[in-house]
Amino acid sequence: MEKKLYIEPNLLRAVMLKEKFHIEFLMGSATQASLWRMISHIDGLSEWFADEVSISEEENIYTFVWGKSQNQAEIISQKPNQSIRFRWLDEEQENVYFEFQLHKLELSNEIALQITDFAEPDEKGDAITLWETQIENMKRQLGVL
Repeated sequence: MEKKLYIEPNLLRAVMLKEKFHIEFLMGSATQASLWRMISHIDGLSEWFADEVSISEEENIYTFVWGKSQNQAEIISQKPNQSIRFRWLDEEQENVYFEFQLHKLELSNEIALQITDFAEPDEKGDAITLWETQIENMKRQLGVL
């Protein structure tokens, strides 16, 4: 008699490891200060990243709301005016985060925004598309399209 292996769908999801990826966007005439506000302050994040953003100052926990759903993240590292790294509180995998980094390009002096994120291999393309859409929203808010 042949034995069949049954894997619980939730268990299978847990086994799929997320892959790190980086994407970079040129931010036109945006200033370092305006970009830093957009990636680290609740008023800036609520202009492009989520419908609503709040922070629990004592715990450094950000709550992001999209329509009727919400998710919470904590800041795990920050270099003012350069980078900020968040970790979703419901993320089961260790060392999975999303990060925004600002740096100036040497030749053009233009500021670039690099995003580091993680996605399951079959969802990576969708994750990149979502970031591209979100950054277009940010650029529109900054008037740098």
